Amino acid sequence: MPLVCGVDSSTQSTKVEIRDAETGRLVSSGHAPHPVVNPPVSEADPTVWWDAFQVAFAAAGSPQVAAISVGGQQHGAVVLDAGFNPIRPAKLWNDTTTAPDADWLRSCLAGGDAAWAQATGSVPLASFTISKLSWLHRSEIDSWARLAHVCLPHDYLTYRLSGELVTDRGDASGTGYWSPADERYRYDLLNLVDDGLDWSSMLPAVHGPIDAAGEWLGGPTGTVVGPGTGDNMAAALGLGAEPGDVVISLGTSGTISAVSERPTADPSGAVAGFADATGRFLPLVCTLNATKVTAAIGRLFELDFDQLDAEALAAPAGAGGVTLLPYFDGERTPNRPTATGSLAGLRSDVSRGQVVRAAFEGVVCGLLDGLDSLAEHTPVDGRLLLTGGGARSAAYRQILADLSGRPVVVPGSSEAVALGAAAQAAAVLARLPPEEVVEAWSGGPTTTVRPNEIDRDDIRHRYNRVRDQ
Repeated sequence: MPLVCGVDSSTQSTKVEIRDAETGRLVSSGHAPHPVVNPPVSEADPTVWWDAFQVAFAAAGSPQVAAISVGGQQHGAVVLDAGFNPIRPAKLWNDTTTAPDADWLRSCLAGGDAAWAQATGSVPLASFTISKLSWLHRSEIDSWARLAHVCLPHDYLTYRLSGELVTDRGDASGTGYWSPADERYRYDLLNLVDDGLDWSSMLPAVHGPIDAAGEWLGGPTGTVVGPGTGDNMAAALGLGAEPGDVVISLGTSGTISAVSERPTADPSGAVAGFADATGRFLPLVCTLNATKVTAAIGRLFELDFDQLDAEALAAPAGAGGVTLLPYFDGERTPNRPTATGSLAGLRSDVSRGQVVRAAFEGVVCGLLDGLDSLAEHTPVDGRLLLTGGGARSAAYRQILADLSGRPVVVPGSSEAVALGAAAQAAAVLARLPPEEVVEAWSGGPTTTVRPNEIDRDDIRHRYNRVRDQ
């Protein structure tokens, strides 16, 4: 049977999965780390992602594949010269130095945030690509003078694979200059940054869910390259999320998204009105701080992953009144780029377990704030699907179920992004809608975690009080 390759190029690493194109059976996989980046300045040389892909693909056995697609971290600004070479390191989604540019852009439209939400489905924040382009325009004149092409991290890898600069509607919807409702670039918004450029010649073509970008240059002859998509869109695809389903991804950051049949526009900026990888839409809330918070607490107490989990589960729900606000590296939702974390409710008899439990509960409360915001714009009454590295944590699984009061479904594979990218590759190869491919593939086992009866309202009330101080 033909093989397909799905690539997950995240902030931390590149993961590759080789799957049977007809059944979705996992054949092999590989992994390669990226250099560590930390806000407020979070940048990466795009060539590092290509090198990591080659290492990960080799670790997967370098098989001959019929098709390949890339799911990548959203929003990053990859700026290229006329020869398609990176001009400078890409500013990544979690770089917060562009917050002043986001504020300025929001002031440029009559109608402010509401006008931006109507135009692009989202209100520009520091994370968005258009904010990073504004930063580059005002901060690095020489770099700006060399600018010939702008693309996203997954687009850059697709270019290295195919020789074509293309993107897809899902990832394009996170730039701040593409409209999910109108399915087109908004060059007028880019003209706010610089009205002297021909933006139409500088941006990737936006391909549909089953368009093929070309052949994999330098790889096996005839390998088809799919348009790829953003990591959140790939994850929703890989999990087979249907309208009304909620996908919570727990990684360094946290995301909460829901598959929707219609575009959304939230003038508050809390919900980003993205498109997805199937032709539908993916309204999404992102928090900058998720598993990095519990990892930091584990480091302070010298606890490994299993010990941290056990400590959190052994502590009482509510952490004995201790509340942790997890804004360690600023925050995107709510929009507080310069915020820091805080710990409240400490007494002289405080225990390590209380602080550990409070860290998990703080992260989950932040995610549930996002779920509340989503519910104002689209139905969220379907399954609650948990994915990402944090989905391996028994503590996160149970605390999310407890505080949401809903069953949490954990798929057997935690690599939903690579799985979704592989499904898109198979769809491109077969010329089928990608959701049909996912439906035909065996979904594998899932684990359902039921909520315990706890005083979840009190825990969230205390969290909200600390958050709003």
